[in-house]
Amino acid sequence: MSAISPASALPQAAPIGAGQRLKSIFSGSIGNLVEYYDWYVYTAFSLYFAKTFFPAGDSLSQALNTAAIFAVGFLMRPLGGWVFGRYADRHGRKAALMLSVLLMCGGSLIITFTPGYETIGVLAPILLVFARLLQGLSVGGEYGSSATYLSEMATRENRGFWSSFLYVTLIMGQLLALLVLIVLQQFVLDEAQLKAWGWRIPFAIGALAAIIALYLRRNMMETESFTKLQNNEAAKPREGSLRTLMRHPRAVLTVIGLTMGGTLAFYTYTNYMLKYLTLSAGFDKETASLINAGSLFVYMLMQPLVGALSDRIGRRPLLIAFGVLGTVLTVPVMHLIQDAQTPMEAFWLIMILLSAVSGYTAINAVVKAELFPVEIRALGVGLPYALTVALFGGTAEPIAIKFKQLGMESGFFWYVSACIFCSLLVYALMPDTRKTSHIDRD
Repeated sequence: MSAISPASALPQAAPIGAGQRLKSIFSGSIGNLVEYYDWYVYTAFSLYFAKTFFPAGDSLSQALNTAAIFAVGFLMRPLGGWVFGRYADRHGRKAALMLSVLLMCGGSLIITFTPGYETIGVLAPILLVFARLLQGLSVGGEYGSSATYLSEMATRENRGFWSSFLYVTLIMGQLLALLVLIVLQQFVLDEAQLKAWGWRIPFAIGALAAIIALYLRRNMMETESFTKLQNNEAAKPREGSLRTLMRHPRAVLTVIGLTMGGTLAFYTYTNYMLKYLTLSAGFDKETASLINAGSLFVYMLMQPLVGALSDRIGRRPLLIAFGVLGTVLTVPVMHLIQDAQTPMEAFWLIMILLSAVSGYTAINAVVKAELFPVEIRALGVGLPYALTVALFGGTAEPIAIKFKQLGMESGFFWYVSACIFCSLLVYALMPDTRKTSHIDRD
């Protein structure tokens, strides 16, 4: 396909002007938004379509089944991180980003049109699993390529600020999934219609949006870092290979360590929170959706502020702040949310946790990109991150629900705190990448 031709086949790029730089960052960010909308719309609507694919059992068992498939999708993320990271390091960040959004579109289309269990039997959950595997491959490739692209495209003085838009658009995708849910709940369909067929609407929207994102990404500029790499014949044998990645063991272990607590906290405070508000705190689905959407909106606005702060004081102090606050606050605040008497009380309690994890989410992309040299950067960012997210982020919801089924819900909160503490040890020992950035050496 000419639309995704490797960068090496294209004419040498001219220096990127400020306007072109901003336009490319915008196009890359919008594509990331669509990717994560498609990814998160699954969990936003899982309470409605669970019975379609798993008709037997109570609501908690159905929720566990759909959460397990959400986790299965994460198993493909390491493969996506490897395949797309390797491709991005060899053929360009832009080419990899266009391929990832195509795969996400395909997964959304499959879910949109798959009949229910009553129509095609066991084939229904099988197709659902296949679609999530496809989307997992896409998101696994998206993160490393997108984090690398935004970090390389940004200027040194504002790299933390611009790279924070990776999580701005990630959260915005999650928020848009919730907003679609709220609109359908409040203004368009009743609960019976949502369970019968209305849950298919958001997946169709996601597939259409992915096509628009593909068009926007066609007009992105390739980064100067990668263009210089393509002109360096000596670097080409090392581009995107696992052997080259293993020459940077400390950077790989740092990515794993700093991601473990951060990704688990993020998925607990955001993704699982919607179910926690309904299954544990006792709010109805509509109220829980509004609380979650409101907190995500404010959280989204915080990311550029924290990213800009990292450009002034460094990355490491913010990571340490998250590590300390997350370790200390997770258990008591989650218990307080469970006992919240009003939606506003629950909202402010959630914001305490989201403010803490912003010290990780706003800057984790740039920190990882700054750890690796250009010839291995996309793979170095994407693969160890995807492995860690699969182990800790993707399993957060099913582990939380399993703890609840066993009557030991607080055990999950202690598990989250322990993982954050392990990451805190990494934050305390790692260098401040703003001062040691490999991107400055490109």
